[in-house]
Amino acid sequence: MIKIVEVGPRDGLQNEKSVLSTEDKLKFISLLAETGLKTIEITSFVKPEAIPQMSDAVELFKQVTAKFAKTGINFPCLVPNLKGYETAKSLGVKEIALFSATSDSFTKKNVNATVDETFEKMSEVASLALKDNIRVRGYISTAFGCPYEGRMDVKKLLNVTERFFKLGAYEISVGDTIGVAVPTQVKDYIKELKKNFPVEKLAMHFHDTRGMALVNIKTSLEEGITTFDSSAGGLGGCPYAKGATGNVATEDVWYLMQSLGLETGIDIQKLAEASKFILEKVNKPTESKFLRAYLSTGKV
Repeated sequence: MIKIVEVGPRDGLQNEKSVLSTEDKLKFISLLAETGLKTIEITSFVKPEAIPQMSDAVELFKQVTAKFAKTGINFPCLVPNLKGYETAKSLGVKEIALFSATSDSFTKKNVNATVDETFEKMSEVASLALKDNIRVRGYISTAFGCPYEGRMDVKKLLNVTERFFKLGAYEISVGDTIGVAVPTQVKDYIKELKKNFPVEKLAMHFHDTRGMALVNIKTSLEEGITTFDSSAGGLGGCPYAKGATGNVATEDVWYLMQSLGLETGIDIQKLAEASKFILEKVNKPTESKFLRAYLSTGKV
């Protein structure tokens, strides 16, 4: 069984220019909840002025949990600091995501801190979360390449991965933030990761900037990875990386897995409905080749 972590409501929408209403976000998440997805990252507890798209995080989380509390769906939220964690805990969040990168230049641009400084900030948050029985997932940005520093050394990835596991993360999402990874690099880096960490605790997060996301996912599968982050309709991007397009589309990942005879538990018709809804709200076409064909023909 392949686990898909749907990141559209958070990672996808936070990079859109338009700020959607809480009602529209709730509708989007509700449609995703009907698809069979078991993990849907819905928001982040950040300063409203920093990311206006996430300014309704508290109200949105309240409405989502009130509606889907008994469904068994996991609704993780990204937490950037201690204040964000305290808010998440008060709302009953069961899983938080913490983030860093392999590149100091990227983290300085993103959160005005070095990689070391991000871990200093995260250590107290992670410690509290574990004491409070809240699961911690780690995101590593720029794992393969950075818009400022170029190709990243695998040793930096190994170092950051180790630090996340020491914080107590149950799973690490390895991110190709700007979509520069190629299969040979992906294979080499995962092989190095597997020498040091359990492969079942690793996930991959690819962006499709250069059209390589699916082949990189196929390569990851061959190396034993079974968890992948993706975004409905291919929403998203990176505000700190010029020209970087969105996350790999959940529909394209679904089609790849189906072609390989692998189960995801996703109802593609309902997923397409969710993506069509949100794409209309943000007024943009989909980056997903499969979704474009499916919406045109109604056929898989």
